[in-house]
Amino acid sequence: MTGNTPSRHVVRRRRGLWSGVLALAGLVLLVIGLTVADGVAAWIEIVVAAVLLVVAYVVQAIARRETLYRRDDDGH
Repeated sequence: MTGNTPSRHVVRRRRGLWSGVLALAGLVLLVIGLTVADGVAAWIEIVVAAVLLVVAYVVQAIARRETLYRRDDDGH
C-alpha cells in the first residue's frame, strides 16, 4: 500500500456504505411516492426511487466483484 492509497477493505466498506445509503433513500422515496404523494410528484418520486435502487445494486455488485475476483498483490 502506498502513501495515500486506501486499502481494498476500506474501499469495499465505503462502497457498501454508499450502497446502503442509496438503497435506504430509494426505499423512503418509494414509500412516500406510493403512499403520500399523488399525481406527477408521485411518479417522479417512484422513478427516482427506482433509479436509486438500481444504482445501489450496481455499487454493491461492483464492490462484491472486486472482492471476489481481485488479484492479490503479494503473489498468494
